[in-house]
Amino acid sequence: MLVACWSAKGGSGTTVVAAALALSFARTPSGAVLADFAGDAPCVLGVPEPDGPGLSEWLDAGAAVPADALTRIEIDAAPGLALLPRGTSSTEASARADVLASLLLDDARTVVADCGVGPAGAARAIAAAASVSLLVVRPCYVALRRALAAPLRPSGVILVNEPGRALGAGDVEDVLGVPVRAEVAVEASVARAVDAGLLASRLPRSLERALRRAA
Repeated sequence: MLVACWSAKGGSGTTVVAAALALSFARTPSGAVLADFAGDAPCVLGVPEPDGPGLSEWLDAGAAVPADALTRIEIDAAPGLALLPRGTSSTEASARADVLASLLLDDARTVVADCGVGPAGAARAIAAAASVSLLVVRPCYVALRRALAAPLRPSGVILVNEPGRALGAGDVEDVLGVPVRAEVAVEASVARAVDAGLLASRLPRSLERALRRAA
């Protein structure tokens, strides 16, 4: 299964949601993969910044790359979780994005893709091909306007709730026409885990519970 997480506006919490989903799937017998198209997954997971090739280099390499080239660039990020880092070059070119999407879909593990804002290039192709496409959005008028105008239609929404917002899950569903699959509260425990680089080792239970049925 390939689960794509993306947002229409920066600062929505997409990388944290994608990482938390991947960590939850990592506890299953088959394990999980986090494909990082946005570039912030190592920081959020609290692992060293990769200095080797990543998804962007794989996309640039052409059709002659070995069959196992994708697994060669994986990094162990947590028990049961492999990270496919973004790499150092651009992932805007999407000539091989369909091939990459097929490989991720065929993986025996659950693959969660952090497709970032937009998304664009290869990340857009991945989000379009995903088994589940999740828009991560805050109940904000500006964010909903951008989501409505986005070139992609999600299959579900992860709503990141903030205190004091006038809009709720029902409003989001009415505007976007897709179900809210999970509501995640903005909590200090999540921010502390991310800031301390401990999300991979101390995933807050409230966040895991909220995302349990998202995909």
